[in-house]
Order: sequence, then C-alpha cells, then structure tokens
Amino acid sequence: MIRLWHVSQSRSFRVLWALEELGVEYELIRCSFFDKSLRGPDHLARAPAGRVPAIEIDGQYLCESGAILLYLAETRGVHLRPAEGAAGRAVFLQGLHYAETLGAHLANLTQHHIVLREAWMRSETVMRLEAKRLEFALRAVGPDFVTGQFSMADIALGYAVLLAQRFGALPRVAAAYLERCQARAGFARALEQDGPAEIYTQPFYPPPQEEGA
Repeated sequence: MIRLWHVSQSRSFRVLWALEELGVEYELIRCSFFDKSLRGPDHLARAPAGRVPAIEIDGQYLCESGAILLYLAETRGVHLRPAEGAAGRAVFLQGLHYAETLGAHLANLTQHHIVLREAWMRSETVMRLEAKRLEFALRAVGPDFVTGQFSMADIALGYAVLLAQRFGALPRVAAAYLERCQARAGFARALEQDGPAEIYTQPFYPPPQEEGA
C-alpha cells in the first residue's frame, strides 16, 4: 500500500494528483503545518526537512515531489512520461524542472504574504519583485509547452500555475493551460481529496502598491 503524508494546498498536492491520475490505491494521511507534527521524529525519519510530501512506496520513503512524480511514472505510469531517448524526453524534463523555477517565486511570495504575519517582517520590494518575476516566467507556459501529451511534467507545472493565480493575473496562454489541466478527472478527484484550506485563506494576494502609484 502506498501511503502519502499530505497538507492541503501544499506541494504534496502534486503527488496526490499523480496518484489519482494513475488510479492506484493509496492511504492519505492528513497533516498540518501548525501542530508541530511535521517536526516530530517519526516524520523527520520520512522527510528530513520536516515538510510534505512524504510517501511510503515500495518499501522506502521519498520526500521530494519532483522525484516522486518521476518515480511513479517509471514504475506505474509509463504513459505519463516519454522513455529515455524518446522524442519529447528533453522537453518533458525541462517542463518537469521549470515547475521548480515557478516554485521558487511562489515560495517567496507565500513566505512574505502569509508566513511572515507581521508587516514589519515583510519586504514590499521583494513582494513586488517576485510577483513581476513570476509573471514573466509564466509567459512561457502554455498548452504546448511540454509535449502536447499529458505527463507528470504537466502535474508539476499545473500545480504551479494553479497557485500562481493567487498572486497575479495569469497570461492568456497560462490560463488556457490551467483550464486544460483542471478539466482532467484526475485533477477533480485530487481536489476533492485535498481538504480544507490550510495555507491560502484568500483567493488573491496582490502585491503592495508603490508609494505615489
């Protein structure tokens, strides 16, 4: 049995979505960022950074969502990734890792808008800059950015674009890409399993206005 440790709205949603796309049996273990359970010794043995996802699969623990997506594709979903040396493999790998480029900006925005609760802790300059950088990076993402055939790279990117709309207006092509991802039955099932909002309690977190703007 596959076991997934999951926090609603976090990067573990990528793994949850992948499991639903694959149609495999799994146990979902809901966690929280706010009760210190992720810092306990049991969870740290699964995920040394004290985060999610963590997955128990094939007698081992994995805790990096990108690696988990690729492992799931290699062991249970060959239709969700081009084989090594196959046409589209390089584009697939670039899409899978481009999600981390988007994720870096999203992590900074989440940190400033949500984690740093007091205004004096935040940098308005960083918040505006990261929103602009995210907007620029999203211009590359569209329905044909990966391979044209749905893959694990689309799960990684789709989650990033889903989150990005909380911090800015999506470019037209990125919005079309997200619409295609959200139309999938696997995405809908994962969303039903995701659970109550844990991180993002507002639909939109606008960047601060510059003085005099």
